[in-house]
Amino acid sequence: MDERRGKRRPDERPDRRNVKPAQQQDPRRRNQELRRRKEMEMRRRIRKRRKRRKRILVLLLLLLILAVAAGIVLWIRYGPSKEKADKNEYFGINATNQVGMTIDNQIPEVKSMKEGSQIYLDFDSVHDYVNQRFYWDSNENKLLYTLPDQTLSILAGASEFSSENGTQARDYEIVKMENDTVYLALDFVKEFTDMTLDVYENPDRAVVVTNKDENHAQVKKNTEVRILGGVKSPVLTEIKKSDDVVVIEEAGDWVKVRTSDGYIGYAKSDALGKAEAQVRESEYDEPEYTSIHKDYKINLAWHQVTSQAANANIASVIEGTSGLTTISPTWFSIQDTSGNLSSLANSDYVNTAHQAGLEVWGLIDNFTNQVDTLAVLSNTQSRANMISQLITQALNTGLDGINVDFEQITEEMSDHYIQFVRELSVECRKNGLVLSVDNYVPGFTSHYNREEQGVVADYVIIMGYDEHFSGSEEAGSVASIDFVKEGITETLKEVPKEKVINGLPLFTRLWIESSEGLTSQAIGMPDAEKAVSGAGVTPTWDETTQQNYAEWNADGNTYKIWLEDESSLEAKLKVMKEYDLAGAAEWKIGFEKDGIWELIAQYIKG
Repeated sequence: MDERRGKRRPDERPDRRNVKPAQQQDPRRRNQELRRRKEMEMRRRIRKRRKRRKRILVLLLLLLILAVAAGIVLWIRYGPSKEKADKNEYFGINATNQVGMTIDNQIPEVKSMKEGSQIYLDFDSVHDYVNQRFYWDSNENKLLYTLPDQTLSILAGASEFSSENGTQARDYEIVKMENDTVYLALDFVKEFTDMTLDVYENPDRAVVVTNKDENHAQVKKNTEVRILGGVKSPVLTEIKKSDDVVVIEEAGDWVKVRTSDGYIGYAKSDALGKAEAQVRESEYDEPEYTSIHKDYKINLAWHQVTSQAANANIASVIEGTSGLTTISPTWFSIQDTSGNLSSLANSDYVNTAHQAGLEVWGLIDNFTNQVDTLAVLSNTQSRANMISQLITQALNTGLDGINVDFEQITEEMSDHYIQFVRELSVECRKNGLVLSVDNYVPGFTSHYNREEQGVVADYVIIMGYDEHFSGSEEAGSVASIDFVKEGITETLKEVPKEKVINGLPLFTRLWIESSEGLTSQAIGMPDAEKAVSGAGVTPTWDETTQQNYAEWNADGNTYKIWLEDESSLEAKLKVMKEYDLAGAAEWKIGFEKDGIWELIAQYIKG
């Protein structure tokens, strides 16, 4: 329509050739046409909607396929693995008669085997992981085990052994030797060890538990234990709701656990209940290694004796002392690899000391350079020879005790050394003799096994000096206060305080720094004071070492000295009193100055 004129344009005019006037059209046909058109429009709309739905469905299907594919990818990458661990490989089983071993909270690399129903573990592993008191004599191919009153001896291949209760027999070989490896039957080990032993099959394995206190948790829902923390790690085993596991370590979403049947791996933390400490019930009857404990604080002085003539001077040596309870003469030394001893033991000396109210603990040392200490200690017959001679001498002269002063013990000697102490303790216990053992300050000498000494010996003595010694590369104190304190605190971690005696130095070192290097000489208290006064210098108090210190130059040399005197000893005695030790020991009598014994007695008795 032309809006301006209200007329139609020619191209908009209807074709009237086939159109009848309205009044001439059939109403029915017109209605049918309208219905037809409506139906066509409706079908068109329906087709359009269907196409739209189809496109939506196709899009949704594509999205679903993509989601499923992404889920599969994520599952493959992050989902839990169903891979099963190779249990033989896990336990290190590669032979038909080999068994896996779980010992406390580890799967150690050990040698083991099964014969019939008996499980055998190699000696080194028994010693290192289960019970260190078992001792193997490679010279005679026999196993030793020292109890409070006897040492059992079992030959390789034997199923019986002698004891104070007569011959004892087992229905299995106690010790087996296979290809130069020594194996012990775990049933026998269990007789002398506070442990549990459980044996399982598929694969063959044994579970040994010596720990007394462990954290346990209850499983809240069925789950897997995997080799490592992570859902992709292979599955070791499955644990079920209400099972009990030992919690070794918590690490976020994963917890390292030990199952009751010996698998150590990781479980999801949300599958476990709260870990709680439990004490393992034990039916083991622990043998009592009884000790002699004096009802007074020990005040022991070492007496360096090099001849019988020196023994004769005992009365004058102790005349100026006060407060001493014990004297320890250096009487015995190893002379050869057969365990023979040199002896200066003297009954008159003992009688004189007893009359003065002193006990006598004879000292044995390994200071003879010509004798290989390892060769002596590693031979059972040599150890027995030493012990026999010591006990005989002690009983013949009336000694009250034995003091062991073995120094420079190497790690190679350590097991043999502590076995010597064990065996000596048996004979001392039988004969009522006090056994004391001297030790360096802890540190590089952990292999001396102070913990075991604290069980089998009556007293463990710290030689609380030689912080700086003749071979030191720099001048320094013989026993600074921190050195003394550390020696005490570290020893108390392994030995009960009622058995710990701290050694005090009655000497110091005069250090000389020259163009030729550093040298020193050990001197007693009076000689140290003379050296300082002769140099015309006045010592000053060194707060760090808790000692008086002096330094001077003479003859082109520099002299340095950290004095041991009343002030330095009192500082050490205060520390000893603070820790309530069993007493003090002094190296050596004759090096002291006037008044020292009264000072020591004041703190020992107080």
